[in-house]
Amino acid sequence: MSPLPFISLLLLFFLLSTTTTTTSTTTTTNNNNNKITNLPKFREAPSFQNGIKCTKIPFSSFTKRQYSSSIHHNPSIIHIAMTIDTHYLRGSIAGILSILQHASCPQNIVFHFLVSHQRDQLYQIILTTFPYLNFHFYNFDTNLVRNKISSSIRRALDQPLNYARIYLPDLLPYGVRRIIYFDSDIIVVDDIGKLWSIQLGHHVLGAPEYCHANFTHYFTHQFWSNPIFSRAFKDRKPCYFNTGVMVIDVLKWREGRFIEKLEGWMRLQKRYRIYELGSLPPFLLVFAGDVKGIEHRWNQHGLGGDNLQGLCRNLHPGPVSLLHWSGKGKPWLRLDAKKPCPLDSLWAPYDLLHRESSTFADS
Repeated sequence: MSPLPFISLLLLFFLLSTTTTTTSTTTTTNNNNNKITNLPKFREAPSFQNGIKCTKIPFSSFTKRQYSSSIHHNPSIIHIAMTIDTHYLRGSIAGILSILQHASCPQNIVFHFLVSHQRDQLYQIILTTFPYLNFHFYNFDTNLVRNKISSSIRRALDQPLNYARIYLPDLLPYGVRRIIYFDSDIIVVDDIGKLWSIQLGHHVLGAPEYCHANFTHYFTHQFWSNPIFSRAFKDRKPCYFNTGVMVIDVLKWREGRFIEKLEGWMRLQKRYRIYELGSLPPFLLVFAGDVKGIEHRWNQHGLGGDNLQGLCRNLHPGPVSLLHWSGKGKPWLRLDAKKPCPLDSLWAPYDLLHRESSTFADS
């Protein structure tokens, strides 16, 4: 992907700092961990085994020490990143179960969970719900983004952990060259190996693109009326893509210093209000028009309705590999309120919430 030299000029022109702060995979928790929330209980998920055609990988290959160096890169290991927090925990657990249940080689999957608070409690829940899961936890320091976040049209979009995906290359071990990022409100109904096998070529990331969407709606009049800002898309044909499903070349992300570029637009937004939608617009500004297009079946998004009312929606035409309840409405909340949308019934079978009246049989 070609660099965006004008971003540096923009930041210099507006007297904004361009210092990039990196994160680490420290095992200590931050101050937010002092706020303890009573977390729900979940039933133990069944154990899923590899198919006969899967490459056999010793469990030791999944330890941080084993793949902390690029020498230990193993293309047969599928790396998946998700955020874990108290508000979306139920959705995350349903998503994990769906990925494992439909995978041809579930034992070859490693999950990388980004957390910002109650790390120990969340770790224990994942461990007891998925005793056989290969996973690691990474602490995301929310101070990295607190002074860079601007209020958006929905409060949930303003949470610091929503921006953690920007810092994935700094959080992950160097041996992880490629990763799939998922939001916490998805259900996978196909073999994740198919998505993993997509070739990115020279692109930094791949995602389903939606070129029919009105791209101008994602930015304010202040942005489009200023030629210095709108020049961002010069020589590109940008299309909307949803950042809840991305295949990322971690090495190219590091080499291209894309954390710095994304942070640069966040600083400009803080001062000039050039967009309204949380962490999505910086990704569009940096990557739109240079994304490896992936079949739409891998992100049937918008099932949570819009960002204001969260009304029910239907599936987009075509085959489905992944269901995504992006938007205000979340299936577990609507089911609990006994006001579900029709498609929420597709999420319900993956709900592992422990309740005496549960209709799900333990496996």
